[in-house]
Amino acid sequence: MPATSVTAVLVHSPFLGPASLRPLADALASLGHPAVLLDLRPSVVAPPVHQVLLGAFADAMSEELLDGPVVLIGHSGAGPLLPAFADSLEEAVTGLVYLDAGLPTPGRSWRDTVPTELYTDLRAMTREGQLPRWQRWFTPDPLEALVTDPELRAEIADESPEVPIAFLKEERPEVEWTGPAGYVLLSPPYEPDASEAEAKGWPVRRLDTHHLAPATNPDPVAQAVLEVLANLL
Repeated sequence: MPATSVTAVLVHSPFLGPASLRPLADALASLGHPAVLLDLRPSVVAPPVHQVLLGAFADAMSEELLDGPVVLIGHSGAGPLLPAFADSLEEAVTGLVYLDAGLPTPGRSWRDTVPTELYTDLRAMTREGQLPRWQRWFTPDPLEALVTDPELRAEIADESPEVPIAFLKEERPEVEWTGPAGYVLLSPPYEPDASEAEAKGWPVRRLDTHHLAPATNPDPVAQAVLEVLANLL
């Protein structure tokens, strides 16, 4: 565990809402590490998404009172933007933790990093330039299998925003991070990212769970995050 109390800034995926991370925030707080969880959904509904999202994040964080070392923890689609989030803050960020998340690809878009067929399939689903909610990208709906609590499942589903497909074509910010970073793997699709993090010499923890475990089983995820942070701070 980290030797001192850490303020964890949790950044939810642009394709999900804060309900996907709120139980994890509570678990970290119960272990003595205060957590900040913003609702970034209003900033992802119209292009240019990156510019608006980073500005909204910085504005919201300027209102927060942060104590002790500050770390950013990005889940899923928030991962590639963690260096830019850190760069947007007035406060110094001590480290970054990628939580079942993609790694940064500065200057490249989401579309540049995935198979052409995937982007083509998503483009076919758009209506008036907006993607469907994340869970509707898949058949069957992954929330049915991953989130057994009906109230939590409904909250996560209701919070999922309809993001403009233009976001997938926007180049990611060209911001490099040279500070400490670590990785927590939750599900097999992100194993290549975890392996890349390991090759960089980052501390990596692997859990045999699923992508939405920060919401459904937050305690072991919190423990894994803190184990990674203990190697960064």
